[in-house]
Amino acid sequence: MKPLYVLCILTMLANIAHSKETVVLLHGLARTSKSMQKMEAKLQANGYETLNLDYPSRKHKVEYLAKEVRKQIVARTEQTTKVHFVTHSMGGILVRQIQKTAPLATIGRVVMLSPPNQGSEVIDRIGSNAAVQQVNGPAGDQLSTRNDGFIARLGPVDFELGVITGDRSINWINSMMIPGKDDGKVSTESAKVEGMADYRVIHATHPMIMKKQSVINETLCFIQNGTFSNSVQ
Repeated sequence: MKPLYVLCILTMLANIAHSKETVVLLHGLARTSKSMQKMEAKLQANGYETLNLDYPSRKHKVEYLAKEVRKQIVARTEQTTKVHFVTHSMGGILVRQIQKTAPLATIGRVVMLSPPNQGSEVIDRIGSNAAVQQVNGPAGDQLSTRNDGFIARLGPVDFELGVITGDRSINWINSMMIPGKDDGKVSTESAKVEGMADYRVIHATHPMIMKKQSVINETLCFIQNGTFSNSVQ
């Protein structure tokens, strides 16, 4: 049997194996599903079904958004045996809220990009500003680092999670409010959460991390293997 033919067969079998696995993509606060399209294309090219959802991130609190997102996922993945997630920023908080309040039995692996898993110090400092509240909406105020805040009450994760965060910023004003290294919105430390399986810091900014090729490659690696690669970023 010719090597090329064998390779084609193996690729076909791999795609079939993924045919009942769906990757749900969740954008961040004040973004849309368009921000996740490059990531989505890579996942589709590797045999995964995708569900790149839009949700009204600026209009409701996290609790409501999580319920509505969960409804969409359940309705559109009825034939799916495994539901993976790739999230950006607040999208990861929606997954944590879903799994805390109404867990998906079919949840697979989750990759969170620049998640405010311990909140954002920027919200601590200027979240009460009227202009900021106008831009962020009700959910934005829930992303503080307060010990008695919404984020703190979510607790550890109990699903297979890989976190990728950035250490580059295009917003020096925000960065002045954040201790240590940050991506302009979230510190590298605040992206961590108890229970995560793997963690990686990559030279990327908060608004563009999902479009960086190395991030896309590492995301696919985790979805496939449950770990990031050993390559130096």
